[in-house]
Amino acid sequence: MSIKKKMPLIFCLLVFLILVTNNTIHFLRSKNQLLSNNEREIDMITKEVSFQVENIREGSLYVEDILGKDLRTASLAIKHALPPNYKDITNEQLKKLAQEVRVSHITLLAKTENDIIGVKSSDPKEINMSTKGWGYWYDAFQQLFNLTPVSVGKGLILPHFWSGPIEVASSNPDHTDKWGYFFDGTTNYIINPYFRDNAVLDYERRFGPGKVIKGFTKERGVLEITVFNPKNFGKKKEIVHLNGNSYIRISAQQVWYGSYKYRNEKVDASYIKRAINSKRVLSYKDDIQGRNLMKTFVPVYSTPEPFVIGLAYDYGLIRKELTHELMVHVLLSFIVMMIVFIISLIFSRSITQPIGYIVEQVNDIAQGNFGNIMHLNRKDELGLLTENVNALSKDLQNYVNDLNKSKELIEYQAYHDPLTGLLNRRYLQEKLQSFFQQANQTSETVSVLFIDMDRFKHVNDSFGHNKGDEILKIIAERINASLSSNNAIITRQGGDEFIILLLSHSLKETKSAAVKIVNNLKKGYLLDGNEIYLSASCGISLFPEHTDNMDTLIVYADLAMYSAKKLGGNKAIVYSEKLIQSNIERPKLEARLRRAIESGSVEVYYQPKVNVELGVIFGAEALIRWKDEELGYVSPDLFIPIAEDTGLIHPLWEYVMKEACQQVSKWNETRSLPLSVSVNFSARQFQEPCNMVNQVKEILAASQLEPSNFEIEITESILLNNSSEIVESLKSLQKMGIRISIDDFGTGYSSLNYLKNLPINILKIDKSFIQDIHEDYANSEIPEAIINLARSLHLHVIAEGVEKEYQKEFLLSKDCIYMQGYLFSKPLNKQEFEHFLQKNSK
Repeated sequence: MSIKKKMPLIFCLLVFLILVTNNTIHFLRSKNQLLSNNEREIDMITKEVSFQVENIREGSLYVEDILGKDLRTASLAIKHALPPNYKDITNEQLKKLAQEVRVSHITLLAKTENDIIGVKSSDPKEINMSTKGWGYWYDAFQQLFNLTPVSVGKGLILPHFWSGPIEVASSNPDHTDKWGYFFDGTTNYIINPYFRDNAVLDYERRFGPGKVIKGFTKERGVLEITVFNPKNFGKKKEIVHLNGNSYIRISAQQVWYGSYKYRNEKVDASYIKRAINSKRVLSYKDDIQGRNLMKTFVPVYSTPEPFVIGLAYDYGLIRKELTHELMVHVLLSFIVMMIVFIISLIFSRSITQPIGYIVEQVNDIAQGNFGNIMHLNRKDELGLLTENVNALSKDLQNYVNDLNKSKELIEYQAYHDPLTGLLNRRYLQEKLQSFFQQANQTSETVSVLFIDMDRFKHVNDSFGHNKGDEILKIIAERINASLSSNNAIITRQGGDEFIILLLSHSLKETKSAAVKIVNNLKKGYLLDGNEIYLSASCGISLFPEHTDNMDTLIVYADLAMYSAKKLGGNKAIVYSEKLIQSNIERPKLEARLRRAIESGSVEVYYQPKVNVELGVIFGAEALIRWKDEELGYVSPDLFIPIAEDTGLIHPLWEYVMKEACQQVSKWNETRSLPLSVSVNFSARQFQEPCNMVNQVKEILAASQLEPSNFEIEITESILLNNSSEIVESLKSLQKMGIRISIDDFGTGYSSLNYLKNLPINILKIDKSFIQDIHEDYANSEIPEAIINLARSLHLHVIAEGVEKEYQKEFLLSKDCIYMQGYLFSKPLNKQEFEHFLQKNSK
């Protein structure tokens, strides 16, 4: 088939594929966007409804507690108004007394041989009422009669008093009551005042989520919102049969708020159960009551009693909108296809003929026939292409001729330093492996000399870089002149650094060559009539004596060179293992630290904090530790200052914060007494106080660690700035419940002004003061002064660095009960700390 026929077909097929792909992508994108919008709408609705539910439940509990306290006050008034024996009291007397103390009714409960019954009451239905089948209510009555604290775990508990939750009255299920029960042993009956049809349920009706739910169900697509009780929904209704009455308790209701018209109870119950157990939002689609619905179930766990919000959405609206959009795009695609087909026919005719002419000329050029000229009278791209092909035909021959001449120059420039003419870094990197392979096969040695000029920077600063370049040329000439052997490869690495490879040189010969070079380089340099004196430092390493790795060999020579510089320069030093620890390069240490943070190979350790008086572990200080594969254990005193200088302290701090908060939050899940964790904050964190505060909030929220279990440790130097931003940031953190501790107190610029006026909770006595204390308590004045100062300012105080038993005893004698130190434990990794907690748990 010719191009003339192929082009319309290809164009139409291509456009057809594009349109189909575009329509498919658009359909899927529209579907995803509609579903995404639906998810966002559901998320917004459920957040608002859950907020309303949580608020009303918290508010109801608050109102209920107030009513409980009012009932206790009424109980005390009733006790003083009645004789101690219920037989001396009349029901009419109770009716009158109920009006006086402003309660709905008063019932008196007394023991029988095997029951507790209502013996007197202002409500006739309460008289002779049995309570034996009331479950935990009956248990509470027994405990009241025994004068023991009520421990049923529900309601409000006060001395000699218990108020049960609002519930349907078993004596009269047409009412809901709030009861109070008082017994202090001075009567032979429990005083039971109660409110009937009280303000709590009215409070829920007025301020509950009903209005919000009703408002959302008026929106397009939202058919129904229901707040389910997951504990009871889908189960058989819990009908209580007591005192001749049958009713369902408030706590056993299956639906708390909203309506449930679109019933699909069996399926809905399954999804509600799965949503609660998995803590995930679940949805399904089904036809219910003639509508295509999407039902979504959202579990809410932020209240003491979880619940599930169910939302019924009209999914048919989404399908209808998608179908409409698809039909519109199909119609537009058909129109576009017809237009493309007609245009492609016209276009193919105008382009195929000149292309054929150009192809013939290009074939001639491909066969090496340069110089032929084409003539095509067109002013479009094809005309320009014709001119370019003609120019290409002329230029190709010149290019081929020049190519061979340029090849040698390119190869030279690729491997040589343009200033000195020496071999360059690239040559060394590409050829070094072959040198090592050859030396390995022949069992020869390779010596590396790493040379760096001493004080060369002063030349550039004093005379300019152009004059510095002139001296570098002289240096290169002197190095060349110093090495007469053919087995030497000289390279310039850049600046004033040179690397020399000596092949088949013994250590003695290598030292001799290095000394000769150093001596030649320290001779004077004449520059603009001025004689300048420089010197050189040279480091030496040998293959295979020191290592068989080529990169490491150069690193060793570099270390030896830096050692020569530290010794004053103008020396040649041979590498030894002792140089590794004494000459760890700061850039190398910084690079390895950066990789360690990125890979998470640094580790958080925890040093326990102990309440010595109670003998319990109440918290831990999070400390960073780093063990490098090559450098071994690196002291924090070494890498923390580098992290401060290079800006790595922030990712290091962020890593410690996240790890420590998540770990302590996990430990607290199984502890009755939660642990607190303290993290050291550097001055860098306070350069942007607002960002720091937000980040702390985010990390605590993500780790689910309570702010009251988190402590910030700062040094006195941070407070010296006393900027308003820092002070406000500390106050913001303190308002959240976070405690602020002054670390190493007494070693900095202590000021009573900032202790008094700034947001500080804790003083931490520096370990140097604790360790100065003698066994006879000598040198204890400063710790004692800090303890007294903290007490006078109403601050907590903790002592660190406690290592001796007599130090602990001294601190206890001064009422300093919070301590940490090696006497109790060294810093531990998380596995060791967990074992320590188990070993010391009470």
